[in-house]
Amino acid sequence: MDLTHQPPRRPSNLGVAGIVGAARMTDKARAHNEETLGEYIYGESSGLDQRVLVFLGISDDAFAEAAAEHDDTALGHWVLETSGKTAAEIAEFNDAALTQLPDTDAHKQRLKDRLARFAPGRTDITTVLQSMELDDWGSFWQVDLTAGPPRSARAKDIAGICGVARMADKARAERAEKIGEYLYGDDSGQDIRILTFLGISATDFQEAAVNNPNNLEIGAWVLENCGKSQDEIDAFNETLVNYGPNEASQERFNARIQEIDPSRTDINTWVALQDLDDQLSFGIIDLNRRAPRSPYNTEVYGMVQLARLIDKGRASHNNTLGEYVYGENSGFDRRAFDFLGVSAAEFTEALKTLLTDADIEAWLKADYPKSEADIEAYNEWMREMAPTDEHLRERMTRMLNKIAPERTDINTWFALIVLDDEKTFAS
Repeated sequence: MDLTHQPPRRPSNLGVAGIVGAARMTDKARAHNEETLGEYIYGESSGLDQRVLVFLGISDDAFAEAAAEHDDTALGHWVLETSGKTAAEIAEFNDAALTQLPDTDAHKQRLKDRLARFAPGRTDITTVLQSMELDDWGSFWQVDLTAGPPRSARAKDIAGICGVARMADKARAERAEKIGEYLYGDDSGQDIRILTFLGISATDFQEAAVNNPNNLEIGAWVLENCGKSQDEIDAFNETLVNYGPNEASQERFNARIQEIDPSRTDINTWVALQDLDDQLSFGIIDLNRRAPRSPYNTEVYGMVQLARLIDKGRASHNNTLGEYVYGENSGFDRRAFDFLGVSAAEFTEALKTLLTDADIEAWLKADYPKSEADIEAYNEWMREMAPTDEHLRERMTRMLNKIAPERTDINTWFALIVLDDEKTFAS
């Protein structure tokens, strides 16, 4: 849960154990675990969290650990079992929390400021929790697509359905009058396909997207209103991501590639074309949309892994790393840093000012020179690196069984990385 890009669930959301504040605290606990809390506060430092934890008789550390181990349903069972609270006790707690009015000058002023900023003229927002919900909504609902692209249609952040997160970004941006060159709803062929599948109008979806800036809450609304089964969703996702030009649209597709990047003869689906266009339009590397360069790539300094390291570093800086890991969190990245004699922090800082591969290579050659013989020896070692003990062999087997159990020819880590990239972004 990344709370730098969305708010936690509403405090009134009863999705975890039927307790006010528990779903919100769950999102913050998971963000706390992942170090993506943003401006939010978790646990004893948060007034609402503290109130919920005291009621439950659970510490914030214990709750955070449970939130990491369990999904919402299992976490709810754990909360009820651990706390021993009855339905009557929960109902009493919920009623008190939902009806609490600001009782200090600071809380009263906070509500007044939020109303003036986000909802001038509204007289129905009076409670502490309504004040919090207004602040969450006002801080996150607007999306600016003149500053960056919408999420990839590959993203399943909302309801597990491809394209919906992208459509939500565009819906919010249109309402905020910041949609830039993008099209929403009935003006977008892709949106029309998604909305038709969902059985939801563009107007209704936009209203829901604007009112629900949290992925889980808009996702719950989508699933409730579309009534689609998981099998139907899986089939739709497969179709959308692999949807390519037909005979009537092939010429337009080819012309668009020529406009964007004529060298990319590998692009054969509309989603892949969108992803490429989004990245090049805003000068970003987004590893939610594509894999970093191959570990075998030696375009920079003649070193394997270095081009990939640059891609991941730039994506990390833009918060578009996706499921990849970078820097000290990656064993291969650490090996590259160790060979070069540069720290992860120094390399990351250099990426902020050295904007091309050539700039990075010139900097490394000047400050961290390596001979051709040293680089070739390093390259050979990295290319041939394979599991060295039973634990690592089992790990490779588990990974292969997950993505391509038939590939018994894979026996090095580089080969496995390339295969995983291919499977992750296969059209």
